[in-house]
Amino acid sequence: MSLSFRDYTGEAIAEVVEDLARLRIAVFRDWPYLYDGDLDYERGYLARYARGDSILVAAFDGDRMVGASTGMPLSDHADDFADAFSSQNIDFKDVFYCAESVLLSEYRGQGAGHAFFDRREAHAKRLGFTFSTFCSVTRPLDHPKRPDHYQPLDPFWRKRGYAPLEGVIARFDWRDIGDDAQTEKPLQFWMKRL
Repeated sequence: MSLSFRDYTGEAIAEVVEDLARLRIAVFRDWPYLYDGDLDYERGYLARYARGDSILVAAFDGDRMVGASTGMPLSDHADDFADAFSSQNIDFKDVFYCAESVLLSEYRGQGAGHAFFDRREAHAKRLGFTFSTFCSVTRPLDHPKRPDHYQPLDPFWRKRGYAPLEGVIARFDWRDIGDDAQTEKPLQFWMKRL
């Protein structure tokens, strides 16, 4: 399987929001997110990307979108992340936020992860950002739904120059698959200088 990549920025992202929403729901059902997604919520959440200095990097197999990765200035998420960064002396205007990266499992191991980061980081550099950041959900090692074969992505992120930001944890609620109610999940921030 050969992947091709396309970048969408600003308003052009609206063209592929529906595909990204479906991908997020499909991929985030798996460990470690276990997200019981809702298409209407996804459409609303992703609409914020179709403006300003945002980017969506899409991976295609032919005409089918099989993966995608988004990014935007961290200041566009100030309300979401203000508490997480309150102990840090970091100016949001200097930081580009690499949001989700989703890729169908059968397409993993072909370099999409690097392409996603390369393209988002290049976009951030063109815009003059100094830092790049992202966050990843943290689950207990003894979580009953953790697959035996699961390999954390920490080594991949470290090779790309990212390191965890000590104590910088965002908290979001969502409903896990099989649960009746939403529960809070911690997400650890990682950062690198561009």
